[in-house]
Amino acid sequence: VQLQACGGGLVQPGGSLRLSCATSGSSFNIYTMGWYRQAPGKQRELVALITTGGSTNYADSVKGRFTISRDNAKNTMYLQMNTVKPEDTAVYYCRASYYRSGREYVYWGQGTEVTVSS
Repeated sequence: VQLQACGGGLVQPGGSLRLSCATSGSSFNIYTMGWYRQAPGKQRELVALITTGGSTNYADSVKGRFTISRDNAKNTMYLQMNTVKPEDTAVYYCRASYYRSGREYVYWGQGTEVTVSS
């Protein structure tokens, strides 16, 4: 599967942005999807996950501000970012994963850069 992330850009503190991650191929609904981010000089970290059943999990730093969602009909995942802060500045990556026969298969998209600055 190939993942294509887009929607990044420059946004002012307190503003909003929506990231999208489109996937190619079939069987999008079998993947647990996630958004990760990597700020300069820091390790990549989990932002939010959404399971095949629609359950979500968020990093404490984004709870209440970011919303992850998926549209299985469009093979696309989204990240709605509200009330953004300068510390949200990072390259955001989308990730797809699934398990088969005890093994995890993981796919990454290219990053989309988000800069929060006035």
